[in-house]
Amino acid sequence: MNVSDKREFTVVNQRVLKIDSLGLACGAALFTDDVDVRGLLVGRLLYSPHAHARIRKIDAKAAKAVPGVLAVLTHEDLPRVRHTTAGQGYPEPSPYDTLILNDKARYVGDRVAAVAAETAEAAKEALSKIKVDYEVLTPVFDTMEAMKEGAPVIHDETDSKNIPDARHNVCAKFDFEVKGSEWFSEADVVVDQWYKTHWAQHCAIEPHVTITFFDADGRLVIRTSTQVPFHVRRIVAQSLKLPIKSIRVVKPRIGGGFGSKQEIVLEPVCAALTLATRRPVKIELTRKETFISTRTRHPAVLRIKSGARRDGAITDAHMEIYCDNGAYGPHSLTVMMCAGSHTLPMYQAGNTRFIGRTVYTNLPVAGAYRGYGATQGFFAWESQMDLMAEKLGMDPVEFRRKNYIRLGEGSPVFKAMGEGREGVEQKIASCGMDACFDKGLSAIGWREKKERYKSQAGPKRRGLGCAGLMQGSGIPEVDMASASLKMNEDGSFNLHMGATDLGTGSDTILAQIAAEVLGVGVQDIIVLSSDTDLTPFDVGAYASSTTFISGNAVKKAALHAREQIVKVAAKILDAKAEDIDLKDGKAVAKSGRSCALSEVANTALYYHDQHQIMGVASHYARTSPPPFAAHFAEVEVDTETGQVTVLDYVAAVDCGTAINPTLAEGQNDGAVLNGISYALAEEMAFSPSGAMTNASFRDYKIFSTADAPPLKTILVPTYEPNGPFGAKSVSEIGINGPLPAIANAIYDAVGVRLFAPPFTPDKVLKALKEKR
Repeated sequence: MNVSDKREFTVVNQRVLKIDSLGLACGAALFTDDVDVRGLLVGRLLYSPHAHARIRKIDAKAAKAVPGVLAVLTHEDLPRVRHTTAGQGYPEPSPYDTLILNDKARYVGDRVAAVAAETAEAAKEALSKIKVDYEVLTPVFDTMEAMKEGAPVIHDETDSKNIPDARHNVCAKFDFEVKGSEWFSEADVVVDQWYKTHWAQHCAIEPHVTITFFDADGRLVIRTSTQVPFHVRRIVAQSLKLPIKSIRVVKPRIGGGFGSKQEIVLEPVCAALTLATRRPVKIELTRKETFISTRTRHPAVLRIKSGARRDGAITDAHMEIYCDNGAYGPHSLTVMMCAGSHTLPMYQAGNTRFIGRTVYTNLPVAGAYRGYGATQGFFAWESQMDLMAEKLGMDPVEFRRKNYIRLGEGSPVFKAMGEGREGVEQKIASCGMDACFDKGLSAIGWREKKERYKSQAGPKRRGLGCAGLMQGSGIPEVDMASASLKMNEDGSFNLHMGATDLGTGSDTILAQIAAEVLGVGVQDIIVLSSDTDLTPFDVGAYASSTTFISGNAVKKAALHAREQIVKVAAKILDAKAEDIDLKDGKAVAKSGRSCALSEVANTALYYHDQHQIMGVASHYARTSPPPFAAHFAEVEVDTETGQVTVLDYVAAVDCGTAINPTLAEGQNDGAVLNGISYALAEEMAFSPSGAMTNASFRDYKIFSTADAPPLKTILVPTYEPNGPFGAKSVSEIGINGPLPAIANAIYDAVGVRLFAPPFTPDKVLKALKEKR
């Protein structure tokens, strides 16, 4: 019986408990640091106090003499191998511009030396005794200034690779145009506007932590809080000139990532200390170190120039984006590309142009962050949509409805803009956008409140805003995942997969997919994930790929095992294999006869034609079906203080079949709250010399549950034919809505439009004053 295209489910699309929930609730789950390793040394890092400086000389003699210090490493002690820290598929599209330890500091927080000692106190003392003679250079901190002729050149070395224009600090660039007519010749309305987004940190509750040691066979084991175990293995091997076969990477439970742990930040230097000492080493960053020396969201300067006819049809879509990558270039091309590739196809236009540049500055390094460019792009585009609707005299929701991409339609952007290479031509095979708008409008009470808020009095004014969104599901013809399944005597299954659970519940939803195929419950699927020795390859958890890419691999592996099960069951039941179904832990024939899966397993293992029933499969996608969403925000603006309060927030999202609705809602809720926090509070601040001045949770505000407004996620079911049981991604799209939805709601409330978040009281008051 064909289960591949079934739409009535017993395990999938059910609110199954997370398989690790009890262990996490009881504190039994083991995170990276929850192990006792005999002889473990403390690793610490020395950071540059200068934003731009060349190291003339570095003297570590006094540091090495500190009792308890076993190793002090500088750039002189390590292979000079330029690499990228971006955990992306090989060959990575990011510049190879990074060394494990540097001979030139490019931001305040750049790594200069590393120490391994018996105690934290000895390591701290050793760091204080390292003498560094710096030649201080002129820094550049402004995104647009960095590209100008005569600006300080941040990467003037000759051994870096894949930097398109180092002399102008451009680490990535891409231009694209499709033109059906002369630009703006058919437009009755034209809007030309600049936008700016800001620095922000991921703020995963677990900071970056890595433990490295040698096993009994002399192989290097890296136990680390990462999203990309297989990329860690490859990049550590590359940067330290080690054979891949000598390295094992293990990802235990992880306390959040949001993209920050897609970077290979600690693993190479921690491994270098283990190689130098032949002892286990742990590096665990403090919160301050996490802020200044890991990764951030790319700030961006954007220009949107768009045109439309009087009937509301968009004629022209011109987009420019200038991303700031900070001192190094991980994800420089792909974040900039996603800012266009996830936004431009959303609304169909006759003329489309994209101009993208990512630049180096002497500020902390940007990298992958949930939303990955689309957050910046949708702030500009969805603010622009409201500006255009107002100029046309149209309702903003109806203007969006008229123009969004529909079922069966494609876009030239899909093929032109891939991630590091040409994209893939594709057409929309599932889209619940209309239902997202309908359900969201109803849940927020849009029409009733719009009418009510026309006659407001007093200092506190309320308004409503909306945003339409799309994202992607993995990177087509780039991402790949694999999985294996082994059947046990009791009818249970071991599921091994390289997919990386970040606390998102991917272990659970992938077990649900396997269980649906095999006719068992989730309790019969024993999951092991993220160990490069024991699990098959997976690119890791990023690009909203796990459900779609890894889920399809698990489904294929389960189908492979199912084929073998029904063949054995057919012999037991004296029936045809095609007449066998699997359900409730049994193989059931059309005649009604059945046998337990345990009998099938034992027959295969011990009695007839003895063999191990197991399934192995990989999945490599040729499409990236977008989830769609409509977001609605209700805000109250205090015109005396400038305070913006979100009173209600509704996010209706089409993620295809929600494999686990509870986990899908949780992912979207978390993404939305993350986005609200970014819109209203979060911002990294820097001194005139480039040092971060608010590198702690006392000074850097993030929203907690106490700050959360009423928030409702509505899952809009569709069926994506290319996804496992109709599923698409859900984890990132939610963060892209709050910036524009809240900005549009502020304008609706008090008539001022903010083009540069966060929307703090000072900015609101300034805008209100300028309006008066």
